[in-house]
Amino acid sequence: MALKRSLVPQSVYRRQLAGRLRELREATGMTLVEVAEKIEVNQGSLSRIENGERGTTPVLVRALLDCYGVEEPAERDDVLDLVRADREQQKPWWRKYSTVLTATRYDGYLALESGAVALANYQPMLVPGLLQTEDYARAVISQMRMELTPPQVESLVKVRMERQNSRLGGEHPAKLWAILDEAVLRRTVGSPQVMQDQLRKLVEASEQPNVTVQLLPFSLGAHPGLYGPFVILTFPAPTPTLVWLENPKNSVYLEADEDVGNYTEIFDQLRACALGPSETRTRIAQISKELAL
Repeated sequence: MALKRSLVPQSVYRRQLAGRLRELREATGMTLVEVAEKIEVNQGSLSRIENGERGTTPVLVRALLDCYGVEEPAERDDVLDLVRADREQQKPWWRKYSTVLTATRYDGYLALESGAVALANYQPMLVPGLLQTEDYARAVISQMRMELTPPQVESLVKVRMERQNSRLGGEHPAKLWAILDEAVLRRTVGSPQVMQDQLRKLVEASEQPNVTVQLLPFSLGAHPGLYGPFVILTFPAPTPTLVWLENPKNSVYLEADEDVGNYTEIFDQLRACALGPSETRTRIAQISKELAL
């Protein structure tokens, strides 16, 4: 399994730019060594640019386009637009929370999520962050990260709420397909009132056109999702889909075709055996009534 433990790509645009520059170079038959010598740039720097590990500048990209014989204005502009977009995305809305995000290694995921057009999220234990209420998020963060100070907890709660506005709202919201194990709804996080509010939000969110929520009932027994939670992130073409696995210390992303294919198959299996969206809303409402008793 191809586990990536380095910093994740900082933007979807950088990943697209990396792939495009690599394609253009390979089309000429030139090696990195030859390109580096011709335009007098460090070979290691070019390699990191082609791998999406670092950004670059319009000046350097113009030199590369000249080297590769790319003369068509529209094609040059398309590549340079990726450079500019990547540089803009290095100023994300979550930068003001950089101190607490660095401490929790959360900023890497935010960089990926911000560029995704669709997210397939399986959660066996907790409500997905994009669907949490503020009180539920506060209870989860404070209890799971007990080393954080109250101000740090509040900062992460604000990040979670801004994520929801950014990814599920606006003119171009992402599509979210969330599959939850019934344990998510049965576990009282915070208090019964917090859970009732949370269940109400799940129902309301599931009625949005870009959000689908399905439930895996206890009666199903064992199922393919028992390995643990995961998120499949889909990006605009030609950027490939990847899988995010969150861990307390070393969250990783998987981008190998085999790995993405395996998790996509698992998600499809879970969708097939879960309650449908309408049945899920009915079951959530029933569980909410039980909490009120």
